[in-house]
Amino acid sequence: MPDTKSQLFINTSEHQALQELLRFPLADALFGRRSRRFSLGGEVPDGPLAYKSLYAPLPLSELERLLILTAVSGVTGWHYGITRHANIAPKLPSYSGAAAGRSFPSAAGFHTSQVFFTDDSGTYTFKTRDAAVLVPHTADGEPDVLELVQAHAQYIHKLRDGRLHIPRREPFMAGHNAWNANVPGSLVVWPVADVAQHQLLKLIFIAQNGFVIYDDINNRRIPGLEKFSHIDAEKPYPLSAFDQATLSEVSAEISTATFAGHLMQQAMGLGGWMLNGLDRVRTLGASGDPEVPGLGFRYDFKPGWSRPNPTGLEGLFEGFCPPHFPDMRSAVEALVERKYRQGGPFNPETPGPWKDSAGVRSAAQPHHEWLIDLVATQAQYLFDTFGKFPATVPTIYTLMFLQTHHLDLEYYDHLFEPGAYLPTHAEHLQRWHGLEPQDLPKRED
Repeated sequence: MPDTKSQLFINTSEHQALQELLRFPLADALFGRRSRRFSLGGEVPDGPLAYKSLYAPLPLSELERLLILTAVSGVTGWHYGITRHANIAPKLPSYSGAAAGRSFPSAAGFHTSQVFFTDDSGTYTFKTRDAAVLVPHTADGEPDVLELVQAHAQYIHKLRDGRLHIPRREPFMAGHNAWNANVPGSLVVWPVADVAQHQLLKLIFIAQNGFVIYDDINNRRIPGLEKFSHIDAEKPYPLSAFDQATLSEVSAEISTATFAGHLMQQAMGLGGWMLNGLDRVRTLGASGDPEVPGLGFRYDFKPGWSRPNPTGLEGLFEGFCPPHFPDMRSAVEALVERKYRQGGPFNPETPGPWKDSAGVRSAAQPHHEWLIDLVATQAQYLFDTFGKFPATVPTIYTLMFLQTHHLDLEYYDHLFEPGAYLPTHAEHLQRWHGLEPQDLPKRED
């Protein structure tokens, strides 16, 4: 069950701050965007920009945290669908994995990523991947933002108490991030992609268009494909290129999600930045050190692999491959079930953005038994041949992290020319917290 009540109560100043937020220009967020890394409670101990904050860290409020999370991975409406493909017409392309759209784009509407985050109160996941549309759009196309944010509180699930432990040294954390990443008072958010599921969705995609994989790494065709008359074995997709395209697509998805949160920081007047300096494999749970369990993802490591391969978090975020499924066919069948179950993109009973949503969803190209068999045959070959799925890229992948914190403006005033921060940063404490700088608690050390 969710840990957080769906109803969020905000005070008068927060309500006014939210109204100001909605009027913030996109151009100002884009052109005023910077990585602003020095937070209340921060310290640069030496060098030309040395400075020690006089103040204690100030954690984000519940509203601030929800706004950042909703910007990174909020459900913002229905996915409109890919309306036509010549090879499939007049059927609706049945590529998408989810019926809803989130605050960031996903290749063909696959949506295989889910957000994890940590702050002083604990470590959590934000389960919006298969969430239904929470708040309908009005006639002018805009949702009620406060209602939208309040509704997202129900998708916060607590994993454990306390901030995620990431040692402040290499290889756990890049040296240039050790002074200020994952510090008290900060919120750290990162999307994690199920690359295995994304890869299966792509195999369905290319099979529906007559293509199959060719194992160019071992210079051989995948055995057993000759029985499928629906595809052209002379139109192969090289495995190495296919894997790299998959990794690039999920990287774009999870990077765009964090960038959306970074833009929200500018509008709210919060500090922070996007970073990839927290070791992604160790953060997931493959450090090999019981004192640094990370998120606790299960992983494998075999001779010849450069790094451990996380496969999933049991019962919560399991990759679509063994050992979380008995075999790759079971994973393919589960993926098809995701598409057609209640709430799925091709279930006629799932609401949608069209005037005849049931008719549109019913017109999707079916996933015939031959298609399931073809995809499962290729996927099982790859798993058996390379010892994991996908073959040459991680099963579970994370790339970009977003840290959000309250800025220490005195640092920027002391060391930078005017213009180092936006008016929203200058006004943030008073607008969002009803505080003046002199009201901030001092640090004790």
